[in-house]
Amino acid sequence: MADPDVPTDADRLEAGKQLAGRLFAGAPRGSALPPEMARHTMGHLFGDVWQDDRLAVEQRSLVTCAILAATGREAELTMHIRGALNLGHDRGMLEALFIHVAHYAGWPAGVMGLRVLADVAEAMAET
Repeated sequence: MADPDVPTDADRLEAGKQLAGRLFAGAPRGSALPPEMARHTMGHLFGDVWQDDRLAVEQRSLVTCAILAATGREAELTMHIRGALNLGHDRGMLEALFIHVAHYAGWPAGVMGLRVLADVAEAMAET
């Protein structure tokens, strides 16, 4: 008998899709992921890891933006900056985040984060 407190794969997939919809609302559609990677992304990453209540979604979003900037993952950072703004983080907070990143992960990482933030904020303002 299944434990009612443990989400099923279908529950995790649905929770992941709902969260991704909230984060990335209004984002232009990119290339589709292969089905297996999409299932892992929605079911495991957004449906399980991001659902852990030890960090609020808003906190997890900031951590994700910092890590993506620090590791130079510009394409994913673009999506997650939109997510942070969709969650209610303001541009000033994100600017402070990337200035902090610059001091710990290198100037180019922080500057890239600031440039991506400017581009995303401008694109969101146009819609």
